[in-house]
Amino acid sequence: MEFLGLALEEARKCEPTPTAFCVGCVLTASLSGDPPVVIARGYSRELPGNTHAEANALAKARQLSSSDLRQLFPSASPTLHIDEVLAHADVYTTMEPCSVRTSGLAPCANALVTAKIRRCFIGVGEPDDFVKCEGAQRLKDAGIEVIWLNGLEKECLEVARTGHKAQ
Repeated sequence: MEFLGLALEEARKCEPTPTAFCVGCVLTASLSGDPPVVIARGYSRELPGNTHAEANALAKARQLSSSDLRQLFPSASPTLHIDEVLAHADVYTTMEPCSVRTSGLAPCANALVTAKIRRCFIGVGEPDDFVKCEGAQRLKDAGIEVIWLNGLEKECLEVARTGHKAQ
């Protein structure tokens, strides 16, 4: 729940809009059995171009230098590459990763599959406010373990709908 709490902090940074959700994401990784460390965070519309939380966290992770990776994982090989880290990564997201983008941009579920992340922890399923989401199923179909976290669903949904008319 600690990392989902951090993802909620990210979601609260979103600029509200009535036509999209405010979502937060935290990417963690654990190498060689060490405790997980946060490698990147992201939130909806953080980066230019109508971006989503998971895509933003992945983009930031991909910008980590070799030096950054050595600081995060001091016992790892000096040639450690971000793709190796992502293969050991867990995603904590306040809302189910999207499977459809009305903007035509690539869905976050696809980006997570392409990154070959290990597991995805989800705070709440995406309601059908805008599209029918099948992100969790897309992840499962790709062999990514999906874990629904219980206890923060109401808070995740309230933050997600910030700026929306009453549902």
